[in-house]
Amino acid sequence: MSVLRISAVLRRLSGRMERSSALPLTADSCGVCFRLRRSERITGWTSHRRQYSAIPKKNNGSTERHWERSHLLDVLEARIQQLQSEVLLDIKHSKVEFLKMPHRENEPSAGKSQKVQPGEKVKPSKAGKSSKKGSATESLSSKTHTSRWIQKLDGEKSNRTRKQSSLQKNVHNTEAVSWMFPGTSVKTISSTKRSKAAAKQEPTKTAASAVSSSELKVSKSPVMVETAAPGELSLAEGEWSPDGCEKLLEEKNVGHNAPLNVCCYLEACVFIGDVERAQRYLLLHHRNLPKRKLLSVSSYNIMMRMWAKKMSLHQIQQLFILLEEAGLKPDVASYCAALECMGRSPMRSKQVIKSCLQQMKKDGLCVDDVFRQCVFRQDEREVVLKVVQEVQPDYEPPAAAENLQCSLSLVKDFYTQREDFKCPKLDFDQADLHGRFRRQLTVEQANTITIDSVEAIKPVTEKMTQMRKLLAEQHSHWQRALLQALRDTRLSLGKSRRKNWKTDLYPFLCVLRDEDYISIMLQGLANLPPSGDTLVNMAKELGTRVHNLYCTQRKCHSQMVEKLSHIYDSYAELLAKDTKSSNVLPREHWNKLEAERSAGPSLQSNDEPWPHVLVVQLGSLLVDLLVRELKIQNNLLKPVKEKKLIPALYHMYTFRSSRQVGFIKPHPILVQIQLEARETKLTFDSYVMPMLCPPIPWTSPKSGAYLLTHTNLMRTVRGAIQHQLLLEKCRNEDLNAVLDSLNQLSNCAWRINKPLLDIIISIFNDQGSKKLDIPPPLSEAPEIPRFNPCDLSFTHQEKARLKQEVLKAKKTFREMHSLRMDALYKLSIANHIRDEVFWFPHNMDFRGRTYPCPPYFNHLGSDMTRAILLFAEGKPLGPKGLDWLKIHLVNLTGLKKQSSLAGRLEYANSIMEDVLDSADNPLTGRKWWMDADEPWQTLACCMEIANASRSPDHIKFISHFPVHQDGSCNGLQHYAALGRDVIGATSVNLMPCELPQDVYSGVAHQVEKFRARDASNGLKIAKALEGFINRKVVKQTVMTVVYGVTRYGGRLQIEKRLKEINDFPKEHVWDASHYLVHQVFSSLKEMFTGTREIQDWLTESARLIAKSGSAVAWVTPLGLPVVQPYHRSRNQVLKSNMQLVAVQINHDVHERPDTVKQKNAFPPNFIHSLDSTHMMLTALYCYSAGLTFVSVHDCYWTHALTVDTMNKVCREQFVSLHSQPILQDLSKFLLQKYCPNPVDETKNKRFLELSRMKQLLAKVPKTGDFDLQRVKESTYFFS
Repeated sequence: MSVLRISAVLRRLSGRMERSSALPLTADSCGVCFRLRRSERITGWTSHRRQYSAIPKKNNGSTERHWERSHLLDVLEARIQQLQSEVLLDIKHSKVEFLKMPHRENEPSAGKSQKVQPGEKVKPSKAGKSSKKGSATESLSSKTHTSRWIQKLDGEKSNRTRKQSSLQKNVHNTEAVSWMFPGTSVKTISSTKRSKAAAKQEPTKTAASAVSSSELKVSKSPVMVETAAPGELSLAEGEWSPDGCEKLLEEKNVGHNAPLNVCCYLEACVFIGDVERAQRYLLLHHRNLPKRKLLSVSSYNIMMRMWAKKMSLHQIQQLFILLEEAGLKPDVASYCAALECMGRSPMRSKQVIKSCLQQMKKDGLCVDDVFRQCVFRQDEREVVLKVVQEVQPDYEPPAAAENLQCSLSLVKDFYTQREDFKCPKLDFDQADLHGRFRRQLTVEQANTITIDSVEAIKPVTEKMTQMRKLLAEQHSHWQRALLQALRDTRLSLGKSRRKNWKTDLYPFLCVLRDEDYISIMLQGLANLPPSGDTLVNMAKELGTRVHNLYCTQRKCHSQMVEKLSHIYDSYAELLAKDTKSSNVLPREHWNKLEAERSAGPSLQSNDEPWPHVLVVQLGSLLVDLLVRELKIQNNLLKPVKEKKLIPALYHMYTFRSSRQVGFIKPHPILVQIQLEARETKLTFDSYVMPMLCPPIPWTSPKSGAYLLTHTNLMRTVRGAIQHQLLLEKCRNEDLNAVLDSLNQLSNCAWRINKPLLDIIISIFNDQGSKKLDIPPPLSEAPEIPRFNPCDLSFTHQEKARLKQEVLKAKKTFREMHSLRMDALYKLSIANHIRDEVFWFPHNMDFRGRTYPCPPYFNHLGSDMTRAILLFAEGKPLGPKGLDWLKIHLVNLTGLKKQSSLAGRLEYANSIMEDVLDSADNPLTGRKWWMDADEPWQTLACCMEIANASRSPDHIKFISHFPVHQDGSCNGLQHYAALGRDVIGATSVNLMPCELPQDVYSGVAHQVEKFRARDASNGLKIAKALEGFINRKVVKQTVMTVVYGVTRYGGRLQIEKRLKEINDFPKEHVWDASHYLVHQVFSSLKEMFTGTREIQDWLTESARLIAKSGSAVAWVTPLGLPVVQPYHRSRNQVLKSNMQLVAVQINHDVHERPDTVKQKNAFPPNFIHSLDSTHMMLTALYCYSAGLTFVSVHDCYWTHALTVDTMNKVCREQFVSLHSQPILQDLSKFLLQKYCPNPVDETKNKRFLELSRMKQLLAKVPKTGDFDLQRVKESTYFFS
């Protein structure tokens, strides 16, 4: 019998058994393992042995065919159980066979495995010896095959039984009462792979292994079954297999969504107290062999923790048995749950506790690991400690490890030379900080905050009042309808006993109060644009809100809030102005306080993130409720003949980039009511707002930023967790420098520039201003043309033109709405905190670039947002502060870019009359500031200069204004430093010069030379471009080429610039853009020879690494691990009540790397990781010097008083960074990671690729002779 037929029989018969047996709540009756553990019981814990079932007795009166099926199923189940504990071989999928799956009565037709009917022909497979005969051959009796299986099984079973009996005797002889980790005396799990030769010697065994280790994919139509030849089961040369971070993910068993779904489902069931549902779900997966692989140790631990609270030692015993059956080994959390259960039980035995501790030791674990590694949620720590001390009275938990310092040479001085360092103080006493903490805690516990809209300042008309009243009435109706629909849906899901493997959403609809779900849905409705949004986007938004509130409530239900309050009170002593100064860093101080208060729950969170697919699934259900239940009267705005209820939301389909997507669109009546009502309130998630107290310092990848709101240290696409796992794998001291730099940025206090905010709000409420980048209201949007496509009076050309006009008008409307709402959110948030001091907690992306966590209002925003932000701390201007304000003013205007600092200062002094007029009469005077590149920041600077110059002593004038210093094409600066390229270094101001060098003008000049040469040779397009090549045409392409822009992208950039030139002939745009992009790349190659060589080396290295099957990874000079998350995308289809939702996932590490994205992204990402390292180094050393410092990537901000100090630190740290052997270290790391072993001498394709990759990675590009120390003397390096 072939492997395919064995699998079909097994699936079919096991399915019958599952349907016929009731679902148990104990491990003794687990589906596939129901024949196991018939051995004796030991008090407290069970010692057991695997025993495979005997062949059932044959009924002479029954049909022989049914007996043979039962017989074969018995053998196959035992065989697969046995093979799962042995070597699992990798399979090379070499052939796909199609088997027809007939539908049978009383059997499910979809989602269930079926077998081929007798006599059905099977297409022969080239991969192995499959049946080539017709129905006569296939109808032979299976007794011959069964006998061969039984003989082989009997021999192996007898050997295994002898070994088990011997080991069991040893166990019984040593301990009368035993805590026995199931499996330590029964079997050994081997992770080694067999060779091809071994596979060929045992074709029968390998075939069974293939069946047991590969999942057959079944559909309603003919089934695709992946088969493999017995001789090709080992990993073929050149075949992809997970490596590095992928292996780490496999160990964690979280690479796919399904394992995370299981853990999240169990956590939700335990949270709502539905023990039966959680136990049934776990056993449903455990008893099904293909689905058992979705269970990790964490899945069983969730149930152990729950039973520990209920003091059910027997249930935990059963879970340990299930762990062994699944081939998993208990971890520290498993033993912690067992000890907790013993501690809570009044009838506990010291002998059982001792046995447990002895078994922990045998498994390579110790009690100290429990207190070091486990995350406690309530009083588990004290309970476990009490149990341990009953058998070890002198035991004390390990003291917290001392703060080990980062050993990197780049930050050695920062951590060792701290005699003169004092932690900066805030302008608040300890009581004020505690009050601020309480306010922030209240906001986060509520999870949302409602604020006044800046549009509320407008006078209220009668029409607005009428529309607001009407909208409030509709909300009241909708709340009642949604509440009833939610309860009905939950009741329906709760009654269902689903037998398929789709995630049941019932527990996720119970984790919050009903009112919370209703609020989340109505908030989603309020945020829906008038033009609508895709179903997937809306589902993500609603699902994410449910998850965020769920995580917050879990923390509130524990005792964590009280502990956090005590620790924060003590932490405030470090920052308050009425306490003693200290040279301790915030991270070090927090770690110390947390170690002193080790009792109670852990502050670190171990919440499982909900998979992206689960979030979309839950959100889709909520969207469906909105679409079904929200109704409005059709006569709300105008009378109609027939009054009726109509849907307020419509589900429709539209096309996005040739793809059909589901779309949720509000009814025009609802849109008009919302627009005319102009709601005076805005509701945001709590994390959208800046913090009202200093953020919690980052102490680990799991702890930092907000008080309760979960925040990842490294921001990624939802579902991509490989970065977080890499961070958790690092030693704490290796990340100290990165964490401390983030804490420094987060601890910068801010306040609002209220005079400027009032001016911006007045323009915003008065039709906006295109020139000042203040978006107008939607009433100013162009009217969308209306026409009847069926009107025969229009020609085809006229209809096409009108359709284009309609699409253009709709696009303009969508863009105007998006920009208007973005400005409304920013201004409303700023106005809400206008009298507050606030903080922006920071995290970073996977390259190390830092970002504020609040998404709307922060200093990385637009010109308008930056202009209304001031440092909360003020410092006197000092002797040179006013000059730096004036130079900064000229920089903001965009004028005098090629002038020296002295020239810019002279120009600023010459326009002081315009500056003062702008400050005094911004909207009624000469309006000089409106023509600047950054008009709002220019106006803010004019106001600061006016106040300083009019003060009695400008040297003592207290300034809160941030002064910026920008890098000169920072990406090219790093490339030039890496390659020690003299010409390139001069072009980007690494070399000292009297005047600033402008690389964009230099490239434009070089391109003009090439154009003149080609024009003299008679090239027509070169002649057409005469007089049109300037700095603006080439700037964007030069700026982005260092970040990986291709010739295609560069051509589009240049084409856009040429179209903006009115005098340039439009018929030449296409040819001219093609010509110019070629010349720009040639000019850069000539000017930056070292840069192109390094970029090409990085690109080719990434291509070969990705082609070998691995994602490109490296470590920054500050010790931050980086891995590129670009993998081949896969679509996962979810079935909702409205439509099938295809969720695209391109970060799954189980998919092959996307070679194109990996190679194109490596050079820019590597440079980004270097500029983030330079910024972090500058932040740390500015902090030690007592400076206020923040950054917008390569733009550094500080007070006018400390600009000179910041410039000095910035240059020193750039030199220090590039004095490291960066490329050499990268080469060593890549060689060690991707070419660790000598390459075999076999002359095949795989050998040639590995050999080529090894040679390339070892061949570091040669460098020039530029002296890095000259950077310290360069005035315009950052200016």
